[in-house]
Amino acid sequence: MFSLTVRRHFMIAHSLPREAFGPAQALHGATFVAEVTFRRRALNQNAIVLDIGEAGDIVDGVLAGLNYRNLDEHPDFEGKLSTSEALAEYIAAAVASRIREGNDGAALSGLDVTLRETPDAWASCSLDFAAGEPGPQ
Repeated sequence: MFSLTVRRHFMIAHSLPREAFGPAQALHGATFVAEVTFRRRALNQNAIVLDIGEAGDIVDGVLAGLNYRNLDEHPDFEGKLSTSEALAEYIAAAVASRIREGNDGAALSGLDVTLRETPDAWASCSLDFAAGEPGPQ
């Protein structure tokens, strides 16, 4: 198995309005480092997993819709908690949908999204794709 990871950072505001989240119930900001790993069983004819520029463009496109946004007001999070885990799942699904539009994405076996809010705490979501089919199973 081969992988390619691109890393970006983005900033959001949100609240987590449940008692379980203590002070995070109030509106607050968070800065995340997003690591998106693209997985492939065999390298392509150019000996790569995916063009690194294309991978970065895909991630940039997804994060552009989140960066400097209040997720409490984001239509995709209406009525949902925007926890780190839920945000990782959202990014993974959005990246997967953009891969389906790309040329080389059909050969990918999956992707992983890790969101690091601090060096000591992070959340991840992994998607496995059906053999030869782009996007999540």
